[in-house]
Amino acid sequence: MHSNESTLPIAQRVHINTRQEPILFLREDSVVARSEGFNAMSRVKVAVEDRAIIATLVIVGPELLPEGHAGLSEIAWHLLALTEGQRIRLSHPAPVASLSFMRHKVYGHELNREQITAVISDIVAGRYMDVQIAAFITACADNRLSRQEMVNLTRAMVESGERLAWSGPRIVDKHCVGGLPGNRTTPVVVAIAAAAGLIMPKTSSRAITSPAGTADVMETLAPVELEIADLRRVVAREGGCVAWGGAANLSPADDILIRVEKALGIDSEGQLVASILSKKIAAGSTDVLIDIPVGPTAKIRSEQAAALLAQELAGVGAALGIKVQVEITDGRQPVGRGIGPALEARDVLAVLRNQPDAPEDLRERCLRLAGRLLELANASEPGKGYGDAREILDSGAARDKFYAICKAQGGMREPPVAPCRFHVLADRDGTVSSIDNRLVANVAKLAGAPVEKSAGLEFLVRLGQSVKRGEPLMIIHAASPGELEYAVSFQREHPEMIRFGDASGSLPDPEMTDPDQELAPTEPYTR
Repeated sequence: MHSNESTLPIAQRVHINTRQEPILFLREDSVVARSEGFNAMSRVKVAVEDRAIIATLVIVGPELLPEGHAGLSEIAWHLLALTEGQRIRLSHPAPVASLSFMRHKVYGHELNREQITAVISDIVAGRYMDVQIAAFITACADNRLSRQEMVNLTRAMVESGERLAWSGPRIVDKHCVGGLPGNRTTPVVVAIAAAAGLIMPKTSSRAITSPAGTADVMETLAPVELEIADLRRVVAREGGCVAWGGAANLSPADDILIRVEKALGIDSEGQLVASILSKKIAAGSTDVLIDIPVGPTAKIRSEQAAALLAQELAGVGAALGIKVQVEITDGRQPVGRGIGPALEARDVLAVLRNQPDAPEDLRERCLRLAGRLLELANASEPGKGYGDAREILDSGAARDKFYAICKAQGGMREPPVAPCRFHVLADRDGTVSSIDNRLVANVAKLAGAPVEKSAGLEFLVRLGQSVKRGEPLMIIHAASPGELEYAVSFQREHPEMIRFGDASGSLPDPEMTDPDQELAPTEPYTR
């Protein structure tokens, strides 16, 4: 290790986003790399003042970095709180002891609380490479976590970040396991619960594999990146919030594990339980309602799988001191009309404002879940929660509370509108017999959601609905013609997205368009 300050490499921010994995860049002719014996993909301890991380080394050509400089990725720069021109110390890191526990799990052994805590602590500290995190995730998949390991994993994930505490005796929360496009009930449920006098500090995630997360939808209506002090202020004032959990540093281990799970395409039951409950416990919740949609193309595909997941959620929750109840719901088709941040936000507003054209299925799901939550927290008598929730919504109290929450979070705004649209029309008469949720979600994502907040699609048909030739089935929204074409190409390639009852047809001819729609430079782009 170099101890002479003048010979230490100068930190340079290279503005490369490597998500949560810190990356160090050194020239191939680097004196430091040669003297320390560093090679490409070596693990290197990077230190400045009293801060240190472990980064993965990438060797680059001399034209990419000035001599005597060391490049750092965005996450490495952030973790070290560097400023341009600072000198950094590079050395070999001490062995990561918890890697032996990870290997222990790979070979099928059960880990105790101390071992799981050590693994999670090192993952959050950046001591694991993504490939090592992937090995841990894979070793825990396929129901290879015992109930006690789920408890220990959840506890370790809670302890990895901040933990909120509230003065009220009952702090409620609601969560959906996902996999159902347009199922944006949370903002309405929060508004109803807060209007009923409950405390509901809702911290939500951004989209992981879906066209929109709750935080993405809420962000089209109000600011969501609330620091803990602001979050406390909003909840103290209005009784609830809908904020992005990442800004509050709640269970940061969860965000890291989810990122690698997404790349692997793995979503195991044990880690799903720990993911959900760690965020709820960290947010200070005491009573939690979990929505589990079940359908052939939802995340949970059978009643049996839903029942097993419900059992684990309730059991782990009880072991950690929170009350968990589950609502198993219909996951056979998208909910509401909008799929994508702004389009889902418009559905939420329509329900809250009691508009005649508000999607009835979304309204009913919101009332059902809100009613169940009121009963769970003893704010309604058994069997009367639905009616109480409906009265709060119909009276406008939920709408007013939601407006107040938005104002407290920084001000309410109307969601944006996409400039480009494609109308998909039925090419014949038929009755809708099946809808593939995953393909529908993919169309919305290819149109630009959730990065482009206005992008996504309006889904206009329901199971069992009879349609006539020329009637609209969906409208794809995009921020640019290129993204629109990308989504339309995918739609053309997957005729199984919507099937009709006679089984002889599927998605209509993609060349079918609205004959009354004229294409002009100042109008929405419509094929």
